[in-house]
This record gives sequence, C-alpha cells and structure tokens, in this order.
Amino acid sequence: MKLSSLLAVFGHPDDESLAVGGILAQHAAAGARTAVVTATWAPTTQRVAELADALRILGAGEPRMLGYADAKVPESAPGCPRWCDATLDEAVRRLVMQIREFRPEALVTFDAYGGLTGHPDHVHTHRMTMLAAEAAGLDVYPDAGHPWAPSAVYLATHPRSSVKGIENVIGARRAVYASPDEQVTDRVDVSPWLEQKVAAILAHRSEVARGALPGLVARLSPVARQELLSTEWFIRRPLPS
Repeated sequence: MKLSSLLAVFGHPDDESLAVGGILAQHAAAGARTAVVTATWAPTTQRVAELADALRILGAGEPRMLGYADAKVPESAPGCPRWCDATLDEAVRRLVMQIREFRPEALVTFDAYGGLTGHPDHVHTHRMTMLAAEAAGLDVYPDAGHPWAPSAVYLATHPRSSVKGIENVIGARRAVYASPDEQVTDRVDVSPWLEQKVAAILAHRSEVARGALPGLVARLSPVARQELLSTEWFIRRPLPS
C-alpha cells in the first residue's frame, strides 16, 4: 500500500486510530495526503475534540464530520438521525461530496463484517462507503461536485488466523468477525509508526476513561501493544475506472 492520497471513512471517533492509525501515519510520513471522514457524533462534542487531537498525531488533517447519531448513544448528536437510520440517498450523496472534494487515490473503510465487533454503525459505514466510492466517479449527484473515481477501496479487516493471537492479548470476545485468510490482499507492518498509532488511540480520552477498547490499549504492556497493533490487514476492492 503506497498511495499518493488516502481518504478514510469510519463510523465513530477512535475507529480510525484503532483500525488504520498505522497506515495513516505511514502515508503522512511519506508525504501523501490523508484525511478521515467520521459518520457519527456532533462536531461540538468532546469526542470530536479528541478526534482532532488523534488526527493531528497521525498527520491526517482536521475532522470531517457527517454529524449523525451513534446507534447506541443518541446524545452523541441530539436531534439528528442515527447513522444506521440515515436514508441511503442522503448518506451516499454526502460521502460522494467528501470524495469529490478530497479526490483521493483510494479509500479505506471497514470490511463487510464491520470489523471484529460487527457494530451496526461499522457495517453501515462499509455499505455506504462502497456505494459512494462507485457513485463518486459517475455523472450522478451533480450538486456534490465534479466526478472523481478512486482506484480502489481498501477494507480494514482481520484474517481468521490472527484471531487466536488477538484473544491471547485481550481475552475472548462474545463475537469476533474475521475474514478468510485467502481474501486478505495486503498485510502492512506498521511497527515503525506504532508509537504514533498508540498515542492517537489514547488521545480518545473519554473512551479510555470508560474502559472501551482505547482503555484496554492503555492498560496493555508495550509488548502486548506491539503484538496487538503492529500489523494492519486489508482486502483491496478495485473500482471501475
């Protein structure tokens, strides 16, 4: 994965750092343009302030918020619909606008399972991003800018062979979603950028405090962090030119 520009699309503040913090830091260090679109949480909330800190650490610019509500946290965007309830046409158009404005070589988002947890906002993010990635290059949504066709979407995933090692570090989960190994096209060693990735994860201070996954990372030893976070896997999906 050596890209001149990369636009990441994720569901919640902290998804970007946990799933692809390594490749964001790697590409920024190499001089690539990088940015992150986040579907949920209102721009005025503390979690978006934390996201801004994380993106500065990763070199990924300022937050680009769609401002929908988290499926499980209605106060994340008072008065706004949940992301998983957003109408398809509206959600795709807003993502198309982001793609056409940034004009990335490639997109990165969740796999079809929505990552290891299968969170409904993650699954919805995958579906909307895949639709928007193809629509962005077509003569549709004329009010969303001039057509721009990314070359591919990279789906952040975990191969099934990695699950045992992950569970050895963080314990068994109630449900773990992973892809068949043969579907994984890219395995990226991000250990040179691990310090930045961990710092970005820990910048999501409210998630650390409540004991979510960033809080688990905060409690891990350096060796365990290396084992859990130093590799990022992807499934490459080419797009029509």
